[in-house]
Amino acid sequence: MTQPTQLWVERTGTRRYTGYSSRGAQVLVGSEGVEGVFTPGELLKIALAACSGMSTDEPLARRLGDDYKAVVRVSGAADREQERYPLLEETLELDLSGLSEQEKERLLVVANRAVDLVCTVGRTLKSGTTVNFEIADGS
Repeated sequence: MTQPTQLWVERTGTRRYTGYSSRGAQVLVGSEGVEGVFTPGELLKIALAACSGMSTDEPLARRLGDDYKAVVRVSGAADREQERYPLLEETLELDLSGLSEQEKERLLVVANRAVDLVCTVGRTLKSGTTVNFEIADGS
């Protein structure tokens, strides 16, 4: 049985962190005014877009070929009074020129169904989740 991936961030400066995974990945996180980093909100949006793209990967590859090009754009402004994103909008951009109208309609149904069924990030955001935060003595 494989161990779950460990995830953590370490403070590297004022409002600047590096995120790590036990699989060797790193991501730079910080405030909007810091160059070369993602904000936490941007990472949330990227996670959503990547999840939607990955959820549609197999059904789209079957219809468009293994080397199909895709871009998932995601946007949504923060409501700073509530400190949340009330609306996130995604657009999956594909070249559908080789498909008939009927094939396009079927592809849209299959892609939407795949995202609704297996995009864990999207499903979590739509349903809400419980977050427990605690402070531990790290000495």
